[in-house]
Amino acid sequence: MSTKGPSIKLKIDPRDLQIQTFTVEKLLEPLIIQVTTLVNCPENPSSKKKGRSKRARVLLASVEEATRNLLDKGEKIAKEAAVFKEELHAALADVQKESQALKVSAEAFTSDPCYLPKRQAVVQAARSLLTAVTRLLILADMVDVAYLLEHVTMFQRTFESLRNVSSKSDLQKTYQKFRKDLENLDYLAYKRQQ
Repeated sequence: MSTKGPSIKLKIDPRDLQIQTFTVEKLLEPLIIQVTTLVNCPENPSSKKKGRSKRARVLLASVEEATRNLLDKGEKIAKEAAVFKEELHAALADVQKESQALKVSAEAFTSDPCYLPKRQAVVQAARSLLTAVTRLLILADMVDVAYLLEHVTMFQRTFESLRNVSSKSDLQKTYQKFRKDLENLDYLAYKRQQ
């Protein structure tokens, strides 16, 4: 990545990120449904002896590990980013804070999984973490788009210079650069698609 920011101006306010595509909304819908269904616990659970759920602790550990991995990757993106650095760091801090809040409320929840207020607290913490992760993912995507648009602009400049060459040697040099830029753009588009 270049050290200076891209010359492309994005018409996006990073402080007001909203899911505006049907695809992203559909991808997040199962997660939201899973978090929401946690709240559906009967008001009066059975009178059988209540135990501590080992499964909940395993799930919490997996969420913590996934969050750590996300934060590690997010830190790498933030270090390399040419745009939205401050916003990325703020989003990372928010994910860290919400992850810690989920850990605290989930530990309380695992001690008494049928106590409705504890269940509601863990659901709210999970929703907050999901919101923070979504915001981080949207920002990372914005950085990726800005980087890709910068390369499209470089490709367009090379194409324009190819159209305006005056000698055969200039044509060969410019064509080689055009080919290299095209391969790079193709690779970046492939990487983004993956």
